[in-house]
Amino acid sequence: MKKIFYPSAERGKGSYGWLETFYSFSFSHYYNPQKIHFGALRVLNDDTVAGGTGFSTHPHDNMEIVTIVLEGALAHQDSTGRGEVIRANEVQIMSAGKGIYHSEKNADSHKPVKLLQIWVFPKEKNIEPRYEQRLFEPTTFKNQLVTVVAPDKPEALWINQDAFFVLGNLEKGFQTSYQPQKSQNGVYAFVIEGDVLVGGEKLQKRDALGVWELENLEIEALTETKLLLIDIPMQA
Repeated sequence: MKKIFYPSAERGKGSYGWLETFYSFSFSHYYNPQKIHFGALRVLNDDTVAGGTGFSTHPHDNMEIVTIVLEGALAHQDSTGRGEVIRANEVQIMSAGKGIYHSEKNADSHKPVKLLQIWVFPKEKNIEPRYEQRLFEPTTFKNQLVTVVAPDKPEALWINQDAFFVLGNLEKGFQTSYQPQKSQNGVYAFVIEGDVLVGGEKLQKRDALGVWELENLEIEALTETKLLLIDIPMQA
């Protein structure tokens, strides 16, 4: 097994008044040649958007964009005619495909919204743009690793890539192992909350570990932990 540690403190940072964000990979003004992508995982932005503000209408193409709202609510509109509000415990995926415009704004005038926005290179280019979101009840994840995004599972949101997003809410002392769902995939483990051992490495809040050439990934929660695993092709 090969691995690379991504400490939270070494992420890029953006502070724009209305937006406070941390960049796991090179994005916007932040550039680090050692942090361009992890396999087909291109972007993981940890955003806090102030009340009544947001991202104005802007374009995307040929990217799979997953949004996980951690706190608050995010209003989404796009050029397919969709307009939705994404709330905590909901996951959204948008296939930008051959081209789409969208906006994302805090649905609350006063409270911030906190979210992870994650970009994955697509398997097929120039598909028709598409959008989907789903509520996943928090109890679903108690001491479970649950697949919420996948190319081949009806209970998960569909993605145009051999990638799998897995979430778990783990109690202190809980132990499990994770096997990549495609033999050539690696795993990017990102700690949303808590302290956890992943592959023998201690990770704290917002730390990450990228691992590849593995059969199983051992996991032990040292405190109550919310964990995201991105099971991802290593060829971008």
